[in-house]
Amino acid sequence: MTDLPIRKVLQKPDMAGRMIYADFVVELFSTVAHQEETNFWWVLSVDGSSNQQGSGADVILEGPNGLLIEQALRFSFKASNNQAEYEALVAGMLLAKEMGARSLLVKSDSLLIIGQVIGEYQAKDPQMAAYLEYVRLLREAFDVFELVHALREQNA
Repeated sequence: MTDLPIRKVLQKPDMAGRMIYADFVVELFSTVAHQEETNFWWVLSVDGSSNQQGSGADVILEGPNGLLIEQALRFSFKASNNQAEYEALVAGMLLAKEMGARSLLVKSDSLLIIGQVIGEYQAKDPQMAAYLEYVRLLREAFDVFELVHALREQNA
């Protein structure tokens, strides 16, 4: 309890929440700043899926000092499995870029997406070609970028 001006701020849940968020961001980015000194590999695991009930994606980004960021996305549009896989990859790469990652190792269980990104397969479908072009553009944000196949059993 306090009767100082900060009291008014702390009594408003919205403002208190913003302060907690600000503290979180400061702490998180001080960790990221340390990452740049050690040239740490960030590890991104992505998985997208689609079925009769809808489509979505899971993204897990592992950073320095045990930092772990998980996102579960549900799409408000119909997507094929391949589109969902690309959406997961794009969301994860944007997150890694925003966190300041310079070296990124991506794990995906989609052989098609991996093959297209590394140039083994062509993207003949116009939507897949657009996703591929965007991923290639995002790839330039990283000094080092590697995409590897994760077996479905290991991609839980």
